[in-house]
Amino acid sequence: MDALDASKLLDEELYSRQLYVLGSPAMQRIQGARVLVSGLQGLGAEVAKNLVLMGVGSLTLHDPHPTCWSDLAAQFLLSEQDLERSRAEASQELLAQLNRAVQVVVHTGDITEDLLLDFQVVVLTAAKLEEQLKVGTLCHKHGVCFLAADTRGLVGQLFCDFGEDFTVQDPTEAEPLTAAIQHISQGSPGILTLRKGANTHYFRDGDLVTFSGIEGMVELNDCDPRSIHVREDGSLEIGDTTTFSRYLRGGAITEVKRPKTVRHKSLDTALLQPHVVAQSSQEVHHAHCLHQAFCALHKFQHLHGRPPQPWDPVDAETVVGLARDLEPLKRTEEEPLEEPLDEALVRTVALSSAGVLSPMVAMLGAVAAQEVLKAISRKFMPLDQWLYFDALDCLPEDGELLPSPEDCALRGSRYDGQIAVFGAGFQEKLRRQHYLLVGAGAIGCELLKVFALVGLGAGNSGGLTVVDMDHIERSNLSRQFLFRSQDVGVIPLTYPLDPTTEHIYGDNFFSRVDGVAAALDSFQARRYVAARCTHYLKPLLEAGTSGTWGSATVFMPHVTEAYRAPASAAASEDAPYPVCTVRYFPSTAEHTLQWARHEFEELFRLSAETINHHQQAHTSLADMDEPQTLTLLKPVLGVLRVRPQNWQDCVAWALGHWKLCFHYGIKQLLRHFPPNKVLEDGTPFWSGPKQCPQPLEFDTNQDTHLLYVLAAANLYAQMHGLPGSQDWTALRELLKLLPQPDPQQMAPIFASNLELASASAEFGPEQQKELNKALEVWSVGPPLKPLMFEKDDDSNFHVDFVVAAASLRCQNYGIPPVNRAQSKRIVGQIIPAIATTTAAVAGLLGLELYKVVSGPRPRSAFRHSYLHLAENYLIRYMPFAPAIQTFHHLKWTSWDRLKVPAGQPERTLESLLAHLQEQHGLRVRILLHGSALLYAAGWSPEKQAQHLPLRVTELVQQLTGQAPAPGQRVLVLELSCEGDDEDTAFPPLHYEL
Repeated sequence: MDALDASKLLDEELYSRQLYVLGSPAMQRIQGARVLVSGLQGLGAEVAKNLVLMGVGSLTLHDPHPTCWSDLAAQFLLSEQDLERSRAEASQELLAQLNRAVQVVVHTGDITEDLLLDFQVVVLTAAKLEEQLKVGTLCHKHGVCFLAADTRGLVGQLFCDFGEDFTVQDPTEAEPLTAAIQHISQGSPGILTLRKGANTHYFRDGDLVTFSGIEGMVELNDCDPRSIHVREDGSLEIGDTTTFSRYLRGGAITEVKRPKTVRHKSLDTALLQPHVVAQSSQEVHHAHCLHQAFCALHKFQHLHGRPPQPWDPVDAETVVGLARDLEPLKRTEEEPLEEPLDEALVRTVALSSAGVLSPMVAMLGAVAAQEVLKAISRKFMPLDQWLYFDALDCLPEDGELLPSPEDCALRGSRYDGQIAVFGAGFQEKLRRQHYLLVGAGAIGCELLKVFALVGLGAGNSGGLTVVDMDHIERSNLSRQFLFRSQDVGVIPLTYPLDPTTEHIYGDNFFSRVDGVAAALDSFQARRYVAARCTHYLKPLLEAGTSGTWGSATVFMPHVTEAYRAPASAAASEDAPYPVCTVRYFPSTAEHTLQWARHEFEELFRLSAETINHHQQAHTSLADMDEPQTLTLLKPVLGVLRVRPQNWQDCVAWALGHWKLCFHYGIKQLLRHFPPNKVLEDGTPFWSGPKQCPQPLEFDTNQDTHLLYVLAAANLYAQMHGLPGSQDWTALRELLKLLPQPDPQQMAPIFASNLELASASAEFGPEQQKELNKALEVWSVGPPLKPLMFEKDDDSNFHVDFVVAAASLRCQNYGIPPVNRAQSKRIVGQIIPAIATTTAAVAGLLGLELYKVVSGPRPRSAFRHSYLHLAENYLIRYMPFAPAIQTFHHLKWTSWDRLKVPAGQPERTLESLLAHLQEQHGLRVRILLHGSALLYAAGWSPEKQAQHLPLRVTELVQQLTGQAPAPGQRVLVLELSCEGDDEDTAFPPLHYEL
């Protein structure tokens, strides 16, 4: 069918985080697509919600069936007021509100062959098998992508048929690999050596590559893709280069992604020859048994006109018998699968199949929506072809604790769908819970939905506290469905959860909390929240995403290990590159972006703040003897000797700064470190990752050169309160009229490095005096406007400046640049995000919530989950047990602590030390409260005599200046003991007040 008009402009602000996952071509195809979703129970609503948030062009809803009580347990768009109303019509308006750019309409008639021709993708949810077969056959016949999805209690099923010749244009999520070239030989084959530090191990035999930016062997630039062979030393054979020009310098090699073809069977064939997504033969057998269980459930409903009753043993045995009598599955048309039926599994599925659960539909609805995107965008490999997912581990392992049919009977309650699986007694447990949710962003919104639908804290004694200090931005709206456009900019009056608010979120607060859910975007915040949970012995549910990657983890006191941030992530977060590397010897695009970002701060924020400070303090800039301050202000003055008065002055300054950074500065560096410089050991100075730069010549015909001047001039104008310009043509003409900057007028760019400081010798006392005088004149006037870097406003020239500056720096050093989108993501520390992944991890956390609330469960019941929707990868595994540490006779884990009551009257420090020795056999060497040293064994007798007689709280107040806060129940003390290994982390000492 013809897609909608996909030429309409893409709202890059709204979809900014999603664009980093899918890219503009895929997004253009998505916003021009037509999709039909039939079945608007919980699963269909989840699929529809995700598609609307992600900007599909048109969504047609189909479900004439009336809303019933059991729908409300998982369908977040419906309420009690919608009972007996058509599910599709009741859902339409709320779905449309999520994204007004999406056409959301309702189809009230039957699904006919003619109707199907209007869509690119058709999704059936919770449909009878007969309907699936009819619609699936028609879709296969007409080349319409078809999906069928269903959940039954704690098991889910998803089927995809994209046709017999479906081409995936971009199979993977990763950006094409790019690496800098060190050298290319002439020969057959030509041997390409990558620059030291490049990720050579990512290239594989047979990869297709192309080349750019090569000087000398220009025949390779923008050539047709060439196949490579990876040699043992990491160099690459790139084909015959015998007749090509001699390689001189620079250039990049870039991977070319290859399309892949997918061949899917129609549903009627795939029912008996199921290809399932699984990681092992054991998982394949498990999935095949679930496949037979679903077929038997369909058969039961066809025979009896109803699904099995909740936890009815007679109905369950009937389903097992039907599964036993099914036609055997086949490996091929002729070869049957010789696999035994897991009757216990089928029985459990049948017993718990009557309910619909919010976490299950969130998880499966996310995967189904991602498959719809794959069908529309032709990005990422689709499922092949069946996916089965079960969370039967949510049920008690002890069969005697399973719910009874009476406990699971329908009650005319919005939780009927959940009661049918877990029983009314468990529902009451959920209602009494009090949970803390930290983070109400994309994942947080999905968790709030899950918590509301399952009834968490819905009773009079329950509750839910939400903590989030971020304000709502427009880019949030493509993933955070609780927000609308009118909420943008809203700032909640709440307190953050961090060390400054422990008087608010302290002992009294956490004593009322049953558990914590964290949906945070920094490892620093995660570590702090996890430490609070460990301190107060509270369960922690934690989730995170990056693009189509996601994780959902659970940490139970004394059962699993405590949360630990990944070592690589903890080390890399907010860790800058070495200053010397960034300033003088960059070797990666990340180095150049950090340099450009630093340039922005110094030129347009710090300099303005410094001048404003001196104006307010009435100090003379000319009399300043602070070298760092003068160094900061020299580039801001640049070629000007008075304040800029108009746009032309700003352009003149920008042109001068371009020359300073990318021409004169590089020439100056090469005077100190010539291209032929050799170290004492004979090694060339410019070798390995340290690449010899080349000065650039300004050229108004080069877009990057012009963009830098345009952005820098506009930012300079903004800082001085002057009007700017966006006219490229006028700027090009103006630059032709401006005189070329005099290098003697420019302040040296290198002044912080001792070896390069001699460059300032050219700037003698007279010039320094002249500069100071100019600065004094220049600083007279109204305060300057410091510019705060804002990554999400594409009209303010902030990102333009950084992107252009980094790109020019890459040209200087022969580094492969990154595009604007990648630059913006790196500089803004933007985490790629998409609605499907956030919904999936929230659903996975909801499943773990069931286990946490149900009562004491062994470690084998819990699951850490990791998924990659782009590559159809999901792994769930049992968490590790907490590590046991020992010291002499003591054994403990990270969840343990030593408890010592303060006593009445309160014990002294001497009494505390004696108690630790008598009760635990510990001779304390050092005792700390935070950073305050309460006791050290090496103290002089006089100092010990001063401290030992004091009450512990008196001593703490004396050392810290703070008394225990009202309501504080413990002082946390850290200790080390005589004879212990310095690496031994003793359990904290809780001094109970």
